[in-house]
Amino acid sequence: MKKTVAAALTAAFVAGVSSTSFAAANPFSDVPAGHWAYNSVAKLAAEGVIEGYGDGTYRGDRNITRYEMAQMIAKAMAKNPSGATKADLDRLAAEFRDELDALGVRVAELEKYADKVVWQGKIEYTYEQTKTDPLNTGKKTKDTSNGYIFRLEPKAYVNDHWTVNARLDAYGDMKKDETTTFELKRAWAEGDYDKLNLKIGRFEFYPEGEAGLMWDTEISGGSITYGSKWKFNVTGGRVAADGVGGGIYGENSSEDDPATVVGLRVDYNQGDKGFFGGAGYYYIKDDDLAWSRNNYLRRGVADSVDFDNEHARKAYAKASIWTVNLGYQFNDLLSLQGVYARNTKADFENKAWQAELSYGDYDDASEKGQWNVFAGYRSQGTNVSFAPTAEDALRGTRGVVVGASWAPFKNIGVIAKYFDGKYITDGLYSGRGKARHIFGRVEFFF
Repeated sequence: MKKTVAAALTAAFVAGVSSTSFAAANPFSDVPAGHWAYNSVAKLAAEGVIEGYGDGTYRGDRNITRYEMAQMIAKAMAKNPSGATKADLDRLAAEFRDELDALGVRVAELEKYADKVVWQGKIEYTYEQTKTDPLNTGKKTKDTSNGYIFRLEPKAYVNDHWTVNARLDAYGDMKKDETTTFELKRAWAEGDYDKLNLKIGRFEFYPEGEAGLMWDTEISGGSITYGSKWKFNVTGGRVAADGVGGGIYGENSSEDDPATVVGLRVDYNQGDKGFFGGAGYYYIKDDDLAWSRNNYLRRGVADSVDFDNEHARKAYAKASIWTVNLGYQFNDLLSLQGVYARNTKADFENKAWQAELSYGDYDDASEKGQWNVFAGYRSQGTNVSFAPTAEDALRGTRGVVVGASWAPFKNIGVIAKYFDGKYITDGLYSGRGKARHIFGRVEFFF
């Protein structure tokens, strides 16, 4: 769709400029004072919506590109239009949405003018195969899954600072031809005030600095983040019973009470290139932690504590975890990062760490041709990595992981990962049981 500057002028004028009276000197040499578009051109130039050329001309009879039109719309949007003016701008924003995205005008910022509620989501098909031999018996147990998730993520704008967000997931088992109804996974209110971000409700619990080593789950509570290059975060709340459980082989007790979690973090990231890193602390209280220690001690490792005594159990129903991470961004594509965590309240599987080298620009398949490859090492002690990212390494194991992502088309992504490792603990022995995990996914974003 091609438009001349003169033809586009009326739309941009209506969208971006108030109806107050206006008088100004001639801004462009090729728009004489008697020209039918003189007042509109002068007003748009004064408002900063159009700039003309370096030689002082406007060139109104020239065909403009879609990107040039998008620039006009973006500047007009900054005027916070209302009424009929807003309706005209909404239609322009919808037409030039892709170009506005490319110019760095976030879709969310566009849509808060166009609609009070924005709907987005995805459908993802996932295949997984795990082969495990925790006790080193020589016979691996094989398990496969083949299913999909249909996800909706509505976002409602309350005002200029606050939004209400949710995630609804419906699961399907391809092998059994079974589906579930929608489950409300997350629901939270979020406020953004320049450097201050506030969250309250049930929201994602994924500290980015730790890259999923400890947490990749949900938490019901609140979060406060402040800063830009330096960011300080406090998060507190309750994590579901299946999100915290110590022991080996991912064992949990029959306890169904959620865990209490409080986390503090500080992170530094100077931008597109250079060092980044951070540190964190988590305090966790959950009866499952005492149960798992009791279970392990009864395997014959030690019997010095009477865990049938309630007072003794409570003393061990806690976790105190310190984390540190450091990385370097070489350029837009290449990065190296390492993360380490230790639980000072646990006496086994009390450490976790990972290192990863990543190359590529894959980012949720937002553009066709995006891709990424990575290689790394994971060690996920079960008394530290309570709810880690489950797409490659297994809880209680350590080993090598490799993977790749690719977007063959816009908003369509293909992901493959492979993990080969051993169990950190197997019965009374160490590091002999084997584990392998194959992960594949195709996802469609909308």
